Amino acid sequence: MITKDQIVRWLEKTAAVLHENKSYLTDLDSAIGDADHGTNMDRGFKKVMEKLPTVSDKDIGNILKTTGMTLISSVGGASGPLYGTFFMRSGMAMASKEELSNEDLFKLLQAGVEGVVQRGRPNLEDKTMYDAWAPALEAMQQALSAGEETVAILETAVAAAEQGMKNTIPLQARKGRASYLGERSIGHQDPGATSSYLMLNALLETVKE
Repeated sequence: MITKDQIVRWLEKTAAVLHENKSYLTDLDSAIGDADHGTNMDRGFKKVMEKLPTVSDKDIGNILKTTGMTLISSVGGASGPLYGTFFMRSGMAMASKEELSNEDLFKLLQAGVEGVVQRGRPNLEDKTMYDAWAPALEAMQQALSAGEETVAILETAVAAAEQGMKNTIPLQARKGRASYLGERSIGHQDPGATSSYLMLNALLETVKE
């Protein structure tokens, strides 16, 4: 079971990891975007950290929805609406839950990713965050069907997300600011796929603790 405290710690760890990787994400984004992904994500999650104490006694769905609304209102660029929608949808899917089974955890991430797909309409190999999430969900579902433990399920998902993130390097961007560069977007790792990988890895680390 994943507890509510673990979900709160996941958000705290995500905020810390995004802060540590602020320059790295911004460097990735400066090659193919607006050079603000790291700054935007750091600012958004700082705001989430300010908001979190006011909802940490509420249910998991409420905590995630508040995270989503905070990101939408405080993050610029495309990443605000996309990550905001991710947490809003995952919160709606986990409404009134106080703890999560492995199936719930999968549904949480799946609902979030479905929100991202509806909002941004990415396909695989468009060189977006979806290139990290799609293989992660697929790997997670297989591990879940095989009856693996939570840590093993997340390890499989994180490994798939990492591979998906690296797979964005040779791709030509077909979505967002990077798509305007055409072939010049080839050879750079996608910043959104990178922040998605970092977020999923933060979940794994939280559960391992």
